[in-house]
Amino acid sequence: MGVKALNSLNQFLDDYPGMSTAPCSDAGICLRGRFRFKASISGNDEIEDFYMLEIFVPDKFPQALPEVKETGGKIPRGGNFHIYSDGSLCLGSPLRLLKKIHSAQNLTGFADKCLVPYLYAVSYKLMHGGDFVFGELAHGDQGIVDDYSIMLGLQERYQIIKAIQLLGVKKRIANKRPCPCGCGKRLGACLFHHKLNEFRKMAPVAWFKTQALN
Repeated sequence: MGVKALNSLNQFLDDYPGMSTAPCSDAGICLRGRFRFKASISGNDEIEDFYMLEIFVPDKFPQALPEVKETGGKIPRGGNFHIYSDGSLCLGSPLRLLKKIHSAQNLTGFADKCLVPYLYAVSYKLMHGGDFVFGELAHGDQGIVDDYSIMLGLQERYQIIKAIQLLGVKKRIANKRPCPCGCGKRLGACLFHHKLNEFRKMAPVAWFKTQALN
């Protein structure tokens, strides 16, 4: 573990003392324990709560996304709480999470920008009912496509699919292919290539290959 990664881990453990490192079979860091937070987001009620979590941080973080599981059974597995049957949390679309993590660059930033807002919304829903307080995406690929439409400024599903595919090939090759915006130009001759290049700074080509949509 490099100095930067070690400092990031130590800062996280200082900020969330209920969490501790745990044995891990994969390449990365495993954190387990009581994740306690206090938050008041977008003018809503302040909430102080905790959840028993297991966080796997891959060794390529922040170019690879952490996976978080709720292990205490506090979050219902049904009722649109955006949690999978194995306990892993759906914190948002992969590209949205990548962008948030890129702006944070450390584990505390991931917790503050990605994890705490989700847990706040869960706690708020458990207390008051109704929908997620910050809105929510549709389940599955449709939710991802809807979010990518906003992030990329593209309207049609096939355009979004093509844009992600272009991120999954080297820039010099992608720039010779038709731009997904529909302008009729090659990508390199269209201003849209600047938007894709911003995402290229956040993760390697191999990561975007794994995010291909059908």
